[in-house]
Amino acid sequence: MNQQQPGSAAQKAGIQVRNLFPTPIAIVHLPNAAAINDALASAIAAREGDVASVHHSNHGGGWQSPTDFEAWSGDAGRAVLETCIKVADQMTVTRDGRPARVEWLMNAWANVNRAGQGNEFHTHPGAYWSATYYVRDGGAAHDPALGGEFEIADPRGIGPAMLAPNLAFASAGGQSVGMAETVRPVPGMLILFPSWLSHAVRLYTGDEERISIAINLTPKPAAEPGGGFGAPR
Repeated sequence: MNQQQPGSAAQKAGIQVRNLFPTPIAIVHLPNAAAINDALASAIAAREGDVASVHHSNHGGGWQSPTDFEAWSGDAGRAVLETCIKVADQMTVTRDGRPARVEWLMNAWANVNRAGQGNEFHTHPGAYWSATYYVRDGGAAHDPALGGEFEIADPRGIGPAMLAPNLAFASAGGQSVGMAETVRPVPGMLILFPSWLSHAVRLYTGDEERISIAINLTPKPAAEPGGGFGAPR
């Protein structure tokens, strides 16, 4: 992802730059991922053989399980889901910046892509945070030619890229305005992002399997009147 900093010309001119409306993307790597991923790969292979695919954003085929991953993924699945919740807790605060106590409602499913398969751009309506965890990268982590990148569309829209595609903003992340950012899958990596953020999976062209887990987290409405979706800690 683009990590460039504001240009020195603006700083020398005494211009104060405020990057407003940031879009947080959190990336963590699970410890003991190799053992977790081996267990998940076996469970997903068995599930794929018994359960028909649920197709949502699939492009070129691919297999998606129903949203019952938590029920059949065992201890390995629990480790991934618990990590996802911990990251979401750290990334969520009240409007005044205090830590929020949120009871998350969750659904999750497994995805398997093979050669010529990917996922169209889509969002996850009805959720607050979404996440992707990578079980297998299909070799793409070491060979960019295999594709399969997680692709994020600019939430600001095409904007200036339509009028002047050769120009960009002199601020952090400004060089991708109107375009897209990509993240290359690595086994054991979890990406947490706002559910409204449009994202896709570029076509994978390798000979192996690209396996991931998709997760949605939605705050459970508080029981007390006026409690909203999360109370301060």
